Amino acid sequence: MFRNLFANVRAKSPLVHNITNYVTVNDCANIVLACGASPIMADDAAEVEDITSLCAGLNLNIGTLNSRTIPSMLLAGHTANRLGHPVVLDPVGAGASHLRTETALRLLREVKFTVIRGNISEIRTLAAGSGTTKGVDADTADKVTDETLDKTVAFAKAFAARTGAVVAVTGAIDIVADGERAFCIRNGHPMMSAVTGTGCQLSALTAAFCAANPDKPLEAAAAAVCAMGLAGEAAHSRLSRLDGNATYRNYIIDAIFNMTPEQLEEGARYEMR
Repeated sequence: MFRNLFANVRAKSPLVHNITNYVTVNDCANIVLACGASPIMADDAAEVEDITSLCAGLNLNIGTLNSRTIPSMLLAGHTANRLGHPVVLDPVGAGASHLRTETALRLLREVKFTVIRGNISEIRTLAAGSGTTKGVDADTADKVTDETLDKTVAFAKAFAARTGAVVAVTGAIDIVADGERAFCIRNGHPMMSAVTGTGCQLSALTAAFCAANPDKPLEAAAAAVCAMGLAGEAAHSRLSRLDGNATYRNYIIDAIFNMTPEQLEEGARYEMR
């Protein structure tokens, strides 16, 4: 299943519009290129509607939110909705500040999202309308474990049913769910948390997979999550004693670039619930 989804990304090379944060914008562009798609980054309100119209998918990331880009995100989201293009929301740090929380909730009200991808604290904030996070990281009290997995799957399914979006909760165990089915994914490596922006890269990657497979949003999002986790594993296996998180970041992008659809199919570790 994942083989064909990834092959579609390589074959179609969709153009993906990313309004993302300036901490990770370069890595997001490179991960999109690495998977075989094409990125464009434009966040000025004067051009976002034109740029979105040219693209097959849209990724909205609030990581370095400011008052100038909020209208741009709304304009781009409305344009993508009008054209029927998939839209991904990454509510980075929702719950950490009033501005982030309220902006994420406004986007959720005004834009129809195909996928909402975040850590468990961010997703809980959106579901509850308020919350707290440890900066842009998940609160340790929210961490998804085998003991809390069933409860978190039920929560993700309920939020997906409420929003009409696929909900991707990423962490030590990743959950990608619609209202009825959930992929519980066990790819990845703990060192990925030492690299800033692996979540941002994943949201951009998810937008590329959804743009190439618009009729299979659940499966496309799950494939992207598996691919990113598998890349984290492959990248870690290459590290020498002198390598650190900067090398690891580059190796993750290289691993996506070199990954074949067959390797994704064979390496994806997940169960359905």
